[in-house]
Amino acid sequence: MLSPKKVKHRKQMKKVEHLRGKETRGTSLAFGDFGLMAMESLWLTNRQIEAARVAMTRHIKRGGKSWIRIFPDKPLTKKPAEVRMGKGKGAPESWVAVVRAGRIMYEIKGVDRATAHQALSLAASKLPIKTRFVERLQH
Repeated sequence: MLSPKKVKHRKQMKKVEHLRGKETRGTSLAFGDFGLMAMESLWLTNRQIEAARVAMTRHIKRGGKSWIRIFPDKPLTKKPAEVRMGKGKGAPESWVAVVRAGRIMYEIKGVDRATAHQALSLAASKLPIKTRFVERLQH
């Protein structure tokens, strides 16, 4: 699973307002020829990111190279079950990546268009948001 090796602060505030609006960075293909773009904003957990990556890499087998353009660096805390109110914030439970609409999440290079489309659609089926297949313009 993806998670930071070391963090400055163990617990963070939720701040859901960061999900409003569109992404300004990471909106174009940087490494590969094909990519998967988020069309909605949400928090993606490290398990969801990994499940999509596994589905994508299994389909392309040994051919091509893939990149993950998102990283779960926000800790989510949770209090144990049946604990009364108060007594502070819960312990860190999992890690999430803040993904806003327009962000390129995965990229693929070295495979044909049909294979890339199929691999990225398998990855998209593991994610809880609407996504779009994007490709680099060939001149």
